Amino acid sequence: MTRIATRPYPYRESEMLRQGGIHPVLARLYAARGLTDIKDLSSELAAMIPPSGLLHIDAAAVFLADAIAAGKRMVIVADYDCDGATACAVALRGLRAMGANIDFIVPNRFEYGYGLTPEIVELTAREKRPDIIITVDNGIASIDGVAEANRRGIEVVVTDHHLPADTLPAARVIVNPNQPECGFPSKHIAGVGVVFYVLLALRAELRKRGAYEDKPQPKLDNLLDLVALGTVADVVRLDPNNRILVAQGLKRMRAGRMHAGVAALFRVAGREPRTASPFDLGFALGPRLNAAGRLEDMSLGIECLITDDEGRAWELAQRLNEINLKRREIEAEMQDTALLHLDAYEPANSSTICVFDESWHQGVIGIVASRLKEKFFRPTITFAPGADGWIKGSGRSIPGFHLRDALDLVYKKAPSLIDKFGGHAMAAGLTLRADAFDAFAAAFEEVGQAWLSKQQLERIVETDGPLEDAYYTTAFIDLMAGQVWGQGFAPPVFCDEFRVVSQRILKERHLKLLLEKNGSRYDAIWFGHVDALGERAKVAFRLDANEYNGVTKVQLLVEHAEAV
Repeated sequence: MTRIATRPYPYRESEMLRQGGIHPVLARLYAARGLTDIKDLSSELAAMIPPSGLLHIDAAAVFLADAIAAGKRMVIVADYDCDGATACAVALRGLRAMGANIDFIVPNRFEYGYGLTPEIVELTAREKRPDIIITVDNGIASIDGVAEANRRGIEVVVTDHHLPADTLPAARVIVNPNQPECGFPSKHIAGVGVVFYVLLALRAELRKRGAYEDKPQPKLDNLLDLVALGTVADVVRLDPNNRILVAQGLKRMRAGRMHAGVAALFRVAGREPRTASPFDLGFALGPRLNAAGRLEDMSLGIECLITDDEGRAWELAQRLNEINLKRREIEAEMQDTALLHLDAYEPANSSTICVFDESWHQGVIGIVASRLKEKFFRPTITFAPGADGWIKGSGRSIPGFHLRDALDLVYKKAPSLIDKFGGHAMAAGLTLRADAFDAFAAAFEEVGQAWLSKQQLERIVETDGPLEDAYYTTAFIDLMAGQVWGQGFAPPVFCDEFRVVSQRILKERHLKLLLEKNGSRYDAIWFGHVDALGERAKVAFRLDANEYNGVTKVQLLVEHAEAV
């Protein structure tokens, strides 16, 4: 079941924003998203939360400054997704610019799993012989790995943003806004954002030590294209601080001031950096980087982001594009298999979905879980075979169902079912013995039944209500495109009643419509939907500028429609 709802907005706050000079529609949209203070709209770097708010960041800066002065060998242990890859590139470029002797290693997810494991420490020690390991976008759960590093006399700096367990690893320094007692206001900062902050603190410490009295200090703002890409691709909430980081990165991309690898990814995806948007980062560049970590080896993605050679960056971007095409094929096959498994599935009777197939690829199960969650609107976990009788699961959730907490509850009730698990509210991963799948699925469903009401299992298309006739214009579309929308700061969806003038099916897959309201007619398209509408319909839509034969016209992209 899907229904359309209108977001309420506080009228007084919206009026205050409007009186402060904000466009009346934007004022209403911002107020509906909880943004009521004009200073939270600033996208200038000066408005960023200062680094000092992060617990232990000064200790990390002093430790790294001492290590650089002593010529210590450092190795970054990265994660294999887009946030991990951009965090690794930011750390590598920033630390090198400040004189560090630094290298990186990225574990192959199929051999070593996630995080700083004892095996990764052993591999790193053998191949790189570091004095110091720095984790980016991982490490907060790596209790055994940090213990192994300590045993070998390697000091560890953990930079992460994931939620910690009850015990923290015994690292030399931990910088993570989500660790106990950290008062940093932006709990939603991505792994790449955390590492960027560590670099800012380190530069300040080196400045204090007189390192830049006779030479210019390194410019860290040129890393913001990478920070923006990792932040959007990791689907963290775009709170005011994250929006500043993303807005600044987009500004650099639009001005053509980006790293060779980012430019090459735009080119290979057929997107235009001059009009770069969060959508491009999340749906065009991010997936091409992620594909490497999903199917092969993320060091390809990291190399693309750390090379300054345009030819090499283009070669790597094309390789990433090929891997992404292969990922899409595998995903389509897996989705078909999943739907066969779920043929007899009755969403009305169950609150969760768990599916396992022997033939599945563990690098792609997360995407398939995401697609099934979208289709059935249920917390979904898909499993693929791992090694030696183990299976690996990747889950995606719906609002109101904290996935990591749900797995924690299953684990507490039946510790023998889950081997290990971790993640966030909306996404998590776990490992089980293959013969425990049915028992786990039943235990997970039990949590779903207990936690989710019928209303929560209805998909709600949240809209911003009607849009005044005067704003169905390309100028208004441009104004909206200039804002940073995304996770937790949803792009505008409007809703109104229209007369359906005509409708036809396009390419057997999409519904092409001509809609009329107050004497004006609008082209509209409902992608992936072919069922006809009646004479009048309530339509939830996004505005889009459609260019055809050199003429740009407004068209409506239909999110959902219902008869009235």
